[in-house]
Amino acid sequence: MLDLKPRSIDSAPATAQGDLRAVQSRYGFVPNLLSTMANAPPLLRAYLQVTEQFSRTSLSAAEQQVVLLAASAANECSYCVAAHSVIAKMQHVPDDVVEAIRNGRPIDHPRLEALRVLAAELVARRGWPAEASISAFLAADFAPEQVLEVVLGVGMKTLSNYTNHIVHTQVDEPFAAAEWSPPADVREANDARPS
Repeated sequence: MLDLKPRSIDSAPATAQGDLRAVQSRYGFVPNLLSTMANAPPLLRAYLQVTEQFSRTSLSAAEQQVVLLAASAANECSYCVAAHSVIAKMQHVPDDVVEAIRNGRPIDHPRLEALRVLAAELVARRGWPAEASISAFLAADFAPEQVLEVVLGVGMKTLSNYTNHIVHTQVDEPFAAAEWSPPADVREANDARPS
């Protein structure tokens, strides 16, 4: 683990302070992930920009959260699963959908399940999803270009998930009620993946 502490707006490098002020203004607080990313201002700026671009995709707000939650669970990122569990509920993602993703189980909604599988496979198979997963995604009434929008969401979460793994980011109080650890069977399946 790297010994990189979250930075306050005042203690952050000058090139990160404006971004942290914007985050504070938008959310009312600076999440530990972002204040830690401020140690490397280009990472913070890139993450915020990718987040903004992902929010502009044709996926609905709820579908975006399914992508972000599924990718974070596949990457076993406790911080991001907790955060996106809370955010997903704010975006009206049904509780059973959030719980299915958190527990590594199929979603009882064909369209969202196809989305979950594609996002999780992009992580697990390092960008080589099964053709059957792409076919199921398209059969669930998604457009071909939306596959690439899912790639964008997975890329966004790769930046945050890997940062959290390296620095062991502490879950913020607003997300604490949704703390998460990967289910044992999910961790075992991930450990068995070929390298």
